[in-house]
Amino acid sequence: MTIQEKIQEHLKDAMRAKDSLRLDVLRGMKTAIKNKEIEKVKTLAEAEILQVLHTLVKQRKDSIEQFQKGGRLDLVSREEAELRILESYLPASVPAEEVERAVREVIAEVQATSSRDMGKVMKAVMSRFAGQVVDGKQVSDLVRAALGG
Repeated sequence: MTIQEKIQEHLKDAMRAKDSLRLDVLRGMKTAIKNKEIEKVKTLAEAEILQVLHTLVKQRKDSIEQFQKGGRLDLVSREEAELRILESYLPASVPAEEVERAVREVIAEVQATSSRDMGKVMKAVMSRFAGQVVDGKQVSDLVRAALGG
């Protein structure tokens, strides 16, 4: 079953259960995927759909951070609930230890010595985890710390 088929099935289930939060999130996911298909003028592959879902997850995380800064805990709890629903459609994320190991290996491979090499290292690390769930901010922080930046 593809991700889009799964979303459609869960959308029907949410309608039957009158689960408005899940229904809103699923409709948003379906809309985001459809908008990307219109933008690219083609049907999206599974990897591209996952990328759209990653974008939605990142948006929710940014919103949570902003709402926490603004003291809007009511909105934080809704965004966190939406985030949990979105993450349930993504594959399991890569363990932190594996990301740290990859960062060390890539720094050694490209012989990075300063923060000027950060772009090279980031690109190589992220390409190693293509198709997997990796937090880019986490990778960025690890690279920055390792390069002393």
